[in-house]
Amino acid sequence: MRRAVTIAAAVIVLGASGVGAYQLAPAPTERPTHWREIAWPFPRDGWPAGRAFRCEGGCTGAELYVRAKLGFCNCDRGVADDDEVDRVTDMDLISPRFAATAPGVAVRVGELRGRARSYDLDMPDGARHAATGFALSRRCDLLVAVAQGAGEMQAMQRAALALLETQEMKRWMVAALDGR
Repeated sequence: MRRAVTIAAAVIVLGASGVGAYQLAPAPTERPTHWREIAWPFPRDGWPAGRAFRCEGGCTGAELYVRAKLGFCNCDRGVADDDEVDRVTDMDLISPRFAATAPGVAVRVGELRGRARSYDLDMPDGARHAATGFALSRRCDLLVAVAQGAGEMQAMQRAALALLETQEMKRWMVAALDGR
């Protein structure tokens, strides 16, 4: 009988501590993100098509477009200022009505260096989206990326940078800049 009481007491104490730990655990702040590759959504222009992705999870519905622009960068300075980011990031493919919301910041993705800048986009359907344009250079070549969607800007930007930092994307970006 004494053994049964001891076991019952242990089960109650362990169960109560597990419930307490569960209730006191912090709630996740963001859902995990997963990027799914989609077809390049833009018409042909003077540059090759790139890769496009749609985010599912923490930045549901956000899209990221990435492509190389060979020989399109200042070989000495790289991406030097926000005006250059505005000109090269393909923001106008998404919407001709875009406005920067803040000065850009220096970024680095693998061996590529450049700038990122945040924008508001007025979409053709009347919706307003947030976007971040990335202009990254290596020697005289440029890699541009745009993350856009109706979600929260910072979450979208973090998720886009996380995808760009993966080994698969770094390999693809180097190959694209090498013309392969």
